[in-house]
Amino acid sequence: MPREIIRIGVVAERRPPVTRWSTGELRPLLVLPVEPATPPGTCLGTDGGVETWYLGGRDMVLWSGDAGHHRDNLMSGRPSVWVALRGTDPARAEVLAVTVDPYEGEGLASDPELIVDAVPMPDPVARAVAAFADRYFVEMPFKKRKRLPVDPNAVAARAPRVLQPEDKWENRKGRRSDP
Repeated sequence: MPREIIRIGVVAERRPPVTRWSTGELRPLLVLPVEPATPPGTCLGTDGGVETWYLGGRDMVLWSGDAGHHRDNLMSGRPSVWVALRGTDPARAEVLAVTVDPYEGEGLASDPELIVDAVPMPDPVARAVAAFADRYFVEMPFKKRKRLPVDPNAVAARAPRVLQPEDKWENRKGRRSDP
């Protein structure tokens, strides 16, 4: 199956804890269309207690079979890149996945141990995804499935009964368990 790999950088922000019993919150902030030479786990700056960290680069794989999903993402009001992180310490947090497939992003978000956020898709990434989707998208015509006629008298074609005839609901209607 044809695929294309786009290497991007991930930037996250760490907010200070709101209570003394909690830890700070690390959330994906943006993706960079080109991986910089900055080493992963580098603090880029602090503003009012909010720290910005470069977490590192990650390969984003576009599969030709998902071209329709990529088009769905691009045609939405807000094209996004889903970033999945593990860990709350930005110096050691790892970027597990980066995807532009909205359905894969939704699947990643169902894992309670991951931090998953949709961040805005940069224009160079959007152009590359659009070119890939245009190259591999195939319109699937809708086909209404027709049911085959069934002969009700054909015993061999029917599934075997689990219940005995006396246990069926129709045969129990006339009986009462109360005296």
